[in-house]
Amino acid sequence: MAGQAPVAIVTGAAGGVGRAAVDALRERGYSIVAVDITPAVSELAVREGNTPAVVALIADVRHTSTATRAVATAVEEFGRLDLLVNNAGRFHRRSILESTDEEFDMLVEINVRAPFAFSRAAVPHLRESKGSIVNLASVAGFIGVAQQPIYAMTKGAIVQLTRQQAIEQAPHGVRVNAVAPGAVDTDFTAEATASDPDADATARASLARHPIGRYSTPSEVAEVIVFLASDAASGITGAVVNVDGGYLAQ
Repeated sequence: MAGQAPVAIVTGAAGGVGRAAVDALRERGYSIVAVDITPAVSELAVREGNTPAVVALIADVRHTSTATRAVATAVEEFGRLDLLVNNAGRFHRRSILESTDEEFDMLVEINVRAPFAFSRAAVPHLRESKGSIVNLASVAGFIGVAQQPIYAMTKGAIVQLTRQQAIEQAPHGVRVNAVAPGAVDTDFTAEATASDPDADATARASLARHPIGRYSTPSEVAEVIVFLASDAASGITGAVVNVDGGYLAQ
């Protein structure tokens, strides 16, 4: 990457961890394609003179064409691709008896198929740059969590996609890692908790599972993403780093 700014694609970039990742990567000199279905992602677009520094792409990650378009945009605008951050995701709190086929399909499409499609589209270019992928997993990918059958299943799939791709891409110089947050202090988390019929009790129980007594912040998760993408982590692949306030240590 010497002599040229590294280039990243960040999905789910309009808010929360995705937006924090965009900010953290920009501080390290990355040029970025920021992808989100939410029009607010356009607020992230940045130009430096006549040159784009952050390109905003309003698109639905459920469509395979979005992955192709994002990678093409990175290569056309910046000439390379060094990092893919598969951050876009959807949470779901409902028992297996209450969950619908439509909800199942939506979560699988966003949480599993999209990272698969983005990885597939990005890998040829990441092999050229000896770049990396950072996936967003979750503590729910490792433990049983009541009322989260679909979400936990999809995040378990991301853990396995990370490990499988780490092995497959290692001979080509591409590292693949994941970050597994517990609850993160975002508007998304607040909305998910508020939708619970017993929101106060759910919030108290959730906090009690985090030994540090609080949720992680988006910037704390983003800093681990940046580290895993950096040369300082050159010996790390196939790892899932917990940013969970001690959740999984209990």
